[in-house]
Amino acid sequence: MVTQLAASHPLVDGRTGDSPLVRASRGQRSETLPVWFMRQAGRSLPEYRALREGVAMLDSCLRPDLASEITLQPVRRHGVDGAVFFSDIVVPLKLIGIDVDIVPGRGPVFAEPVRDAAAVADFAASVRDALADDDARAEVFAPIREAVERTVAELGSTPLIGFAGAPFTLAAYLVEGAPSKDHLRARALMRGAPELWRELAGAIADLSAAFLETQILAGASVVQLFDSWAGSLSRELYRSAVAPSSAVPLARAAEFATPDGERVRSIHFGVGTGHLLTEMHATGGDVQGVDDRTRLDEAIELLGGDVPVQGNIDPAALFAGTESLHAHARDVVEQGRTAPGHIVNLGHGVPPNTDPAVLTELVEFIHSLPGEQR
Repeated sequence: MVTQLAASHPLVDGRTGDSPLVRASRGQRSETLPVWFMRQAGRSLPEYRALREGVAMLDSCLRPDLASEITLQPVRRHGVDGAVFFSDIVVPLKLIGIDVDIVPGRGPVFAEPVRDAAAVADFAASVRDALADDDARAEVFAPIREAVERTVAELGSTPLIGFAGAPFTLAAYLVEGAPSKDHLRARALMRGAPELWRELAGAIADLSAAFLETQILAGASVVQLFDSWAGSLSRELYRSAVAPSSAVPLARAAEFATPDGERVRSIHFGVGTGHLLTEMHATGGDVQGVDDRTRLDEAIELLGGDVPVQGNIDPAALFAGTESLHAHARDVVEQGRTAPGHIVNLGHGVPPNTDPAVLTELVEFIHSLPGEQR
């Protein structure tokens, strides 16, 4: 089923439909290479730290005025080609009543981990209630819709990138109760109780899909599904236990289109997932994100040469000096020329101690390189 975007949507009214980032997501080249950075809105910016002073992380995500302003800050400062919506992957869980807090220096911590059949059933029921009908969804996601609308009204021709966590990563957090290096409990549940795992991952998939849908309808031009922990899985386990749920939010995003049939495009990114690139792309995303552990040209070849890619400057290069950073960035761009579209990005998020001036200069350098080549 295809849902037509409203006439006021940026992809429809002419604001973002021909932007370099949107064109690259469709596998098209522009004169200027599009560039943005994962975690571009955040601790590397002094204006962000000043705005967040005394405000808890999740509170800042759920205050539309703050979320919008934080989203806009790196666009103003760096001149990037996309604004990624300031949020967190656990926000949808918070919105349906899950007791979660982001502890500084540790990450998301859940008061009651979801580890048995009763807990999974309760969680799935909470998701069903939250998504029961249009009115319920509108109430649950009201602060997200308002934040996106505020942001899009200020962005002009710069597209907003919607954002959601992939079901595996969110399920891993829920099962473990906090960040984990090996996700042993989550992987044990996948193997020992596959039906229970499917129920949990399926509920999260529906929630992530609704989260993306809200952002798209409010004005997001592209979306990204972010799987932080999928790199810990084998190809076999990813295919059997993760791919089906990851396909759900990506399929939902693809249901939205302009009157002339141009779909909203999606980016799928994971950390340490070089061995999973073909499996991840098979879930339905349009652009395959590549982290800095895999050469971009090798990833492009592995994907068949006809898939737009995003990435993959090593974040460590931001601290290596201008000459080294330029040489590395130029090499990444040259590798990317064999893909139909290339969105330049880091291979992971912006480190908190990055000098903002380095990012601004890097954007200018990327924009100075030739774009329309393959």
